[in-house]
Amino acid sequence: MTINPDQIIRFSPMHRLQWEEAQQKDVILYPEGMVELNQSSAEILKLCDGTRNLAQIVSDLEEKFTTSGLTNDITAFLEVALKNGWIQQH
Repeated sequence: MTINPDQIIRFSPMHRLQWEEAQQKDVILYPEGMVELNQSSAEILKLCDGTRNLAQIVSDLEEKFTTSGLTNDITAFLEVALKNGWIQQH
């Protein structure tokens, strides 16, 4: 699956993103299990709130971390997230 850069991205209502104290990291919870996330992945998914498209997510993260050139990495991760059903586009 490919991210459409013009469409808004939102986290799937079938999953829950939350901080897991026992693992000391953010996780995705769903009926079949749990996925542990690294900090970068969690930061990306936190911005998938149904108000931003790809460019806005990239811009927000580049501003937050005072860097540039994140488009390819963020796009690649979001394509994995879309394939796994963690996010949806509309």
